[in-house]
Amino acid sequence: MRLDPFYLIVDSAHWVERLVPIGVKLVQLRIKERPDSEVRRDIRTSRTICARHGCQLVVNDHWRAAIDEGCDFVHLGQEDLERADLAAIRGGGLKLGISTHDEAELDRALSVAPDYVALGPVYPTVLKKMQWAPQGLVRLAAWKEKIGSTPLVAIGGLNLERIDGVLTHGADCAAVVTDITRNQDPEDRTRHWIAATSRWRMAPA
Repeated sequence: MRLDPFYLIVDSAHWVERLVPIGVKLVQLRIKERPDSEVRRDIRTSRTICARHGCQLVVNDHWRAAIDEGCDFVHLGQEDLERADLAAIRGGGLKLGISTHDEAELDRALSVAPDYVALGPVYPTVLKKMQWAPQGLVRLAAWKEKIGSTPLVAIGGLNLERIDGVLTHGADCAAVVTDITRNQDPEDRTRHWIAATSRWRMAPA
């Protein structure tokens, strides 16, 4: 499986509606602390928009709703992984991405044969307070050597200037949140991300 090298992460269907039509081909909907009815509404809306524009939609955590809404992908953190019904996820035809932060978490993730593994934070991040130090590019390269052909997602503190570094050190795609959503012009920043990852998008598999 191949992922687009630009992996956008947003927290609402509003962002999906704003940015996916620009040319985003891989987006994660990460919704926290909202009623289930709103979560399902945003998933349903995002799925429709993504289908219209040829974009892969990844649903963070809410695997039951992702199954019910016929989504293609679910992403689980380590705590989510403990609670999720992996048999139901696989039975629903969903691909699975898993967050990892250290060797033990990586081993656990690989034990369930994920469709991709995310490593972070690669750089310091302002999105949320983490107990893990920034992993850096050397750790990223070591992760990729260990997981082989399984796609590797780099996340945490990424910006346009850091794209080349992560993609030349083994990451298959670069995930971004605040560099776009907190930018004064998110649409323009998205266009720059699409352009900056274009040579990896066109590279042979």
